[in-house]
Amino acid sequence: MISRMKKYLTIEDTIGATPLVRLQRIPGGVGEPRGNVILAKLEGNNPAGSVKDRAASSMIRHAEERGDIRPGDTLIEATSGNTGIALAMMAAVRGYKMILIMPDNLSVERRASMTAYGAQLILTPASQGGMEYARDLATRMQAEGKGKVLDQFANADNPRAHFESTGPELWQQTDGRISHFVSAMGTTGTIMGVAAYLRSRNPAVRIVGAQPAEGAQIPGIRKWPEAYQPAIYQPAEVDEFESIGQAEAEGMARRLAAEEGIFGGISSAGALVAAMRVAARVENATIVFIVCDRGDRYLSTGVFN
Repeated sequence: MISRMKKYLTIEDTIGATPLVRLQRIPGGVGEPRGNVILAKLEGNNPAGSVKDRAASSMIRHAEERGDIRPGDTLIEATSGNTGIALAMMAAVRGYKMILIMPDNLSVERRASMTAYGAQLILTPASQGGMEYARDLATRMQAEGKGKVLDQFANADNPRAHFESTGPELWQQTDGRISHFVSAMGTTGTIMGVAAYLRSRNPAVRIVGAQPAEGAQIPGIRKWPEAYQPAIYQPAEVDEFESIGQAEAEGMARRLAAEEGIFGGISSAGALVAAMRVAARVENATIVFIVCDRGDRYLSTGVFN
């Protein structure tokens, strides 16, 4: 007997196809008066709440296809939060044990989300080097045979996710009108993958990266020491860099929620700060920035108080 059971989506099938929405109030004089539109890509709408869902799915699926891993294995990853949460969700979906290593100065909401998905969490002292120390520990644990490191910083399946999904979505959603793409820079998977796709469609698209200003500690926006530069990062792919201060990113996060109804994280707001600077310099542009996660991931930090 042929089954006529309807095929329903799994939680993994809901990753991607996120909304692209126009900002209405914040752009002010650098928006419509200059012929500019600023658009927000709402990656917090992914099932585990961030743009990293795309990379996590890509890294695990393609590693399985190559035979590098199989369900039941233990995976290890150093993370500042979003990738860890996304990997924990994917491990739960596909049947892996997940060990996540994270500096102890990051928000409690991130820790709780990881453990809710069943991951084992190892907190490292931020005073001993933060993410750099966490990455070294992950590598050491792999060498000791404790699991397989997917390594979002060097894994080509990270930017591949954005070349295959995020970039095409932006092209389609803007009818090819996108002129500037703005993203926070952390592991750089998002900006590298989207840049490669958009440039394949229109070499004139400008790629703008948001980096932390001196002394700023914005989750999701990093400037790595030379020895820890992500292997997937190609500096020549980024046309412009904007340095984002701590106070301006936090202030913009509050504005984004209160004036636009978009409850995004601090690095998302940093990308908007960069997008606004771009808008002040150009005319008749379609500027897209990534809202990479949701603001409720940062409530305990007091940023929204």
